[in-house]
Order: sequence, then structure tokens, then C-alpha cells
Amino acid sequence: MSRFVQPVPPPVDPYAGDGLLRSWLERHLGPGGHAAAKGRLADLAADVTGPLRAAHADAEAHPPTLVRYDPWGARIDRIDTSAGWQAQRAAAARHAVVALPYLPDARGTWGAAARVVQHALLHLYGPESATFSCPVAMADGAAALLSMPDVDATVRDTWLPRLISTDPATAITSGQWMTESQGGSDLGRSSTLGRPAADGSWRLTGEKWFCSAADAAMAVALARPEGAGRGSRVLAPFLVPRYAVDSPLADGGAPGAPAPGVTVHRLKDKLGTRALPTAEIGLRDAYALPLGDPAVPGLVRAMTLVVVTRVHNAAAAAGGMRRGLAYARAYAEARHVAGGPLVSSPLHRATLGTLAVDAAGAFALAGHAFALLGRVEVGADPEAAAELRIVAPLAKLATGRLAVSSASEYVESFGGAGYVEDTGVPRLLRDAQVLPIWEGTTNVLALDVLRALTREDGGTPLLSRLTAAVDLARPLSPVLADTLATAAAQLAETIAAVTVEPGAPAVLAGARGLALRLAYALTTALLVEHAAWGDEQAELAARLWARRWLRHEEIAEDAHHHLDLLC
Repeated sequence: MSRFVQPVPPPVDPYAGDGLLRSWLERHLGPGGHAAAKGRLADLAADVTGPLRAAHADAEAHPPTLVRYDPWGARIDRIDTSAGWQAQRAAAARHAVVALPYLPDARGTWGAAARVVQHALLHLYGPESATFSCPVAMADGAAALLSMPDVDATVRDTWLPRLISTDPATAITSGQWMTESQGGSDLGRSSTLGRPAADGSWRLTGEKWFCSAADAAMAVALARPEGAGRGSRVLAPFLVPRYAVDSPLADGGAPGAPAPGVTVHRLKDKLGTRALPTAEIGLRDAYALPLGDPAVPGLVRAMTLVVVTRVHNAAAAAGGMRRGLAYARAYAEARHVAGGPLVSSPLHRATLGTLAVDAAGAFALAGHAFALLGRVEVGADPEAAAELRIVAPLAKLATGRLAVSSASEYVESFGGAGYVEDTGVPRLLRDAQVLPIWEGTTNVLALDVLRALTREDGGTPLLSRLTAAVDLARPLSPVLADTLATAAAQLAETIAAVTVEPGAPAVLAGARGLALRLAYALTTALLVEHAAWGDEQAELAARLWARRWLRHEEIAEDAHHHLDLLC
């Protein structure tokens, strides 16, 4: 009797096979703008399904290592990474995954919507990048920070071109050194101190506990300027070179001598994101360059970076959900149970269809955040800035949680094979778990949402969008419109109540629930907007999303019947 081997077909092309992605681009870019982006997106999709999928596997199989000393005993703290990791780094540069929204020709072609195109690139690139999407996010955040007008021009002209280079030989990425063990998300307890040097540079001393992309050529670190006092507002962002100023700066290859005063204590042994070098780093009079005037409270400047990385986090969550769904669907079409293909089972179809609804909602939420970011950067749109202030944490917290629950379902959909490491499936769950944690846990972000509502009137743009979506939904489905109207009215009442006494224990205890309700209602509105433009898949997703997340109804029967339209 021959031994049975289950065939596992690859999923569909991530660009050509994703109808929601393509229609989203058609709506936001227009036919001409989408046509201008198609070649770039198709090229990346071809790389993703070919060499980058292999590079991803190599990077996962060969995690980074820390070499503390050279053969003669000199401390070098070199982080060695795999050929697959380097291939991902080169591809990110070559496909302009970081650079696109900063390139003059991209802004000339798409204007503020260059960020929409970038989101599409991330949607394709991120899920099988071995989490190189993390240094991509931090490089983008650092580039946004360096682009601010109050950053010294010499510093900007030295470092920004390397961050947004599309030449793998010169492109670099950035780390992010903010977290300290005693404070975590409580930045007010940060103890890293900065003092000015005679040449205009600064020297930083402190301990950074969770430093992702520790192999990057630079990092943005938070420090308390000498004499600045207590609290978080006075913290200032600094650029810390990883290598001596007269050494090569490349992320890969053979960088030169490490910068004096920077010590890599150890690499983290993490649940997931294993190909990504994350370290504990000590600073002892480490050379640093201020990003803006350190005498001016700098946490607001640092939030420029944080907003960018939060929306990248949402993109990573949504992209991972869509790719996991594609793998689960491909497997269900090949796997036979009870005399027929698994994909014909009504129960399994209902499971996949429900996951597809969640993936569509996450995509719309992340995509909206990128569209707002582009409008802020290119058009200095005050309405977009006001909405982004609350949408960025909402998108990050909601998609992060959805990504974990979806990844658990994807692993389960493969049965026992989903629990075996060398299939690659368990990585979906291990890597998803970082998404609700990095750049603020769900609770931390929920409190940020509460601040946006009570201090910055963040509810106004959100409620306006919900109200407008009710009118758009009425011709599509009176039930959908009524559901959204009810949610909007309830949220308006809750927001009014929390603004009366924002520090009350009941308000604080309910912040997570309120943030999730806001995110679910906003997602309904975004799907309705896309459906009203003319997308049939978005219309079905909007109806089912509203039933699932606003009315808390079972959608299994409709998800089963409409699986093919949903994914």
C-alpha cells in the first residue's frame, strides 16, 4: 500500500486574486492611477510568490545570531542574519515599500494617494517577509520624523536619502529604541538621559529593553534631555547610528566598527517574529543626533513616528489575515474528507466565509488609515489629521486582535498539519501575537482613544463618517442602515457621557469595550462607502460585518452560501 502524501497547492496570486484590493485601488486611485500602479504591484506579487517565499522560509529557518567578540577579543556586538533576511531587505528597497510615498514621481502621479499605493505594496509584501515588515515600518516612521521641518537639515540630508533609497546597495532601515524595562508603555518612567556635546551632537546613557531591528544602521531613541525634568512630554527623539560615523552604514553585508557606547546585551528569544533581530541594548555616552530641538518637549514629535508604525501594524495584521485565508482556502480545495473536497463542506465553508468577512473589514480599516495619512502629509488636510488621531489607534487595536483570532482559526483549519512547525503554518499564529502588543497593547491604545475623545474631540469626525454612511447604506439595505444608525446613536451617547468625567473608574474600565465598538462601527461605515461606490463583495461584507460585530448575530449560513464572493 503506497504512502499517502497530501498535496498542498500554493494560494492564488496575492494581487490578481484579491478582488477587494483591486477594487479599492480602482476607487481611490481612479482607473488611470490604478493602471499606473499595476506594473509595480504585479512585479512585487511575482516576487512574493517566487523568490521571496523562499527567502522567507530561509530567514525563518536561520534566525539571527549575536557575535559579541572578534577572534582577538575585541567587543564587536555584530548581529548576523541569514541570506533570506538580506533578500527581504533588498526586495523592500527595490520595490520601494518604504520609499514610495516620499518619491517625487510617486507624489506627482498619485498625490496624497501615494500612501494608498504603499498600503497595497505592504499588503502584498508583509505576510511572507519573515516580518521584515517591522524594520520597514520603523524606517518609514523614521523617514516621516526626519522629514519634519524642525529637524536639522544636515541630519536630514545625511540620513533620509538612505532610508528612502530604492537601491539595495545604499538603502538602510531603522530600529526603534523606546521601551525600558521599568516603564514599558509608561514612557514617563524613561530613565535614558541625554546630554549635549560641544560639537552639537548628544551623548545618551541608559538601558533599552526591547529594540526591534537591532541590525539596522540607525535607530530612533527616546531620551530625557539633561535638566528637562520629569514626565513623558519632555522626552525627545534622537537618531543613534549603530556603527561608527566613519564606517559603512549598510544594514547588510559587512558593516564597519560598532558605534562607541552601544552594547548589545542579548537577542530576545521570542514566541514569534523569530527572523527579526530584537535586542536588549545598553547606551553609555552613545553618540546621538537630536531630531528637533531637545529644549522643546519632544514626545509630540516622536508621535509622528508612532502614528506611522501603528498604521503599518494594521497593514501587517490585515495582510496576514488575507494571506492566511488564501492558504486555508487552497488547502480546503485540495483536501478530501467524507468523500469530497473539504471546501464543499457547509460547515467549513461557513468558517472560511466568516474569516473572509473579518479579513475584508481589517483591510478596509487599515486602508482608510493609510489614505488619511497621505492626506495629512501631502495636503496638510486638517480634517484628515483630526480623524487620523483617533483612527490610527483604533485601526491598530482592532486589526491586531482580529489577526490573532483569525490566525488561530487558520492553524486549526489545517488539522494536525497546522500544529507541525515545518509546514510553516504555526508561524501564522506565533507572528500574529505580536500585533496586539507592539506599539501599544489593546488597553494602552484604548486609553489613547479615550484621550482623543475627551481632549481632542476625536468623536466628531468619526460620528460624522458614521452618519454619512447611514445615508449611503439606505439604498443598499434598510436593515444595514438602521443597524449603523443605532450604533452611531449609542456611540454618540456614550461619548457624550465619558467626556463629562473622563477619569471616572467606570469610564476607564470600559475604555477597551468603547474602543472596539468604535472600531467595529467605523469598519461598517468604510465597507458601506466602498459598497456604495459599486463593489459587490464590499456590500456583502458590510452586511455580514454589521450583523457579526454590531448586532452579534450568527452569520454562518450566509457565509457558507457566499464564500466564493467573499474570497
